[in-house]
Amino acid sequence: MRRAIDAHLKATRLFPSLSSLSSSSSSSPTPLLSVRTILTLPHPQNPSISKTLNLHSITTSWCSSIPGLRSQPQIGSNFNVLVVRCVSSVPHADTLEWNEPVSCSEVGDGHKATVDENAKPSIPVRAYFFSTSVDLRSLVEQNRLNFIPPTSRMTNYVVFRFGEPSDSNNGLGLSLSGSDCCYMVVFQYGSIVLFNVREHEIDGYLKIVEKHASGLLPEMRKDEYEVREKPALHTWMEGGLDYIMLQYLNVDGIRTIGSVLGQSIALDYYVRQVDGMVAEFTDINREMETTGKFKMKRKKLFQLVGKANSNLADVILKLGLFERSDIAWKDAKYAQIWEYLRDEFELTQRFASLDFKLKFVEHNIRFLQEILQNRKSDFLEWLIIALIGAEILLSLYDIVHRSALATL
Repeated sequence: MRRAIDAHLKATRLFPSLSSLSSSSSSSPTPLLSVRTILTLPHPQNPSISKTLNLHSITTSWCSSIPGLRSQPQIGSNFNVLVVRCVSSVPHADTLEWNEPVSCSEVGDGHKATVDENAKPSIPVRAYFFSTSVDLRSLVEQNRLNFIPPTSRMTNYVVFRFGEPSDSNNGLGLSLSGSDCCYMVVFQYGSIVLFNVREHEIDGYLKIVEKHASGLLPEMRKDEYEVREKPALHTWMEGGLDYIMLQYLNVDGIRTIGSVLGQSIALDYYVRQVDGMVAEFTDINREMETTGKFKMKRKKLFQLVGKANSNLADVILKLGLFERSDIAWKDAKYAQIWEYLRDEFELTQRFASLDFKLKFVEHNIRFLQEILQNRKSDFLEWLIIALIGAEILLSLYDIVHRSALATL
């Protein structure tokens, strides 16, 4: 705003006749007049260096922001509105340096916003977990035309492409941003990651996998993320809040991002399973604290033992939570993505929390097993006592019976 005022004052000093014009205007439309004035000014420190001040007068519409600049009959009837625009590179003592340019937008004529030539539509990424197992072989057989052959030894997931990506025009091949092409990454342990799939098309892709899934869950887990492509990015990747920015996204990038998101959404399911067991054991402990009795049956305890062990085995073996991606081993760029996303989704910390909860469950199971074992031992001891007592009674009966016979 200060630059605009300085420019207006300079224009007023250069054209004193214009500032004295009245606010009356001509009623008849007439041709417009355009004026261009170039003024050469010396450098404030070195007089041998000069800069120019360009004054443009463009008659476009009524100028309400500069009251003194309106048409006047003394000037003539060939124009009716006069607007002065100043584009200056003259330094200001407080706000500008000698080499700092002043653009038209800085003096109030910035109606068009600047457009980033490298900006592309973001790529939505959605992860789902609705089953504990998927038959990848039958899934590939029925969707072989869309199947992308693997480039690594990892066999616990497959990638499908639907549609064709658009040309990126940047020498980096095909681009996924702004195209109708989409990718689907399906994992054997039940996770599905969709890239660039529209909201109304999600159910269709999930039904493709549902036909080959087993162990369907009563409630589907969902997570969302975002990938942005920017070819002019000065580094290979940048992270942000719920998004990652890359120079370009290819199939290897999709595999790397999909592997981390698939593990994250599955780990969330197992964490909730363990949370349920922790809550159940907490209720048992509170009941024991209140009543001093333990009412859980042995079968129920064994079910909890099996559930805890299977959850831990699934997280370590099926999810491959500690197995580094083969693509990340081969290329440092994708290793950077893999490590960043694992840190972003806190996979290591969440597994540590899961492991701590499982240890709590294990401790409670061991304690309750000891209670059940002691209860069984007590039962056997009382049974032995009862048998011994019965044997004593039989012996006494036999002695009394023989005595009675002897007296006869």
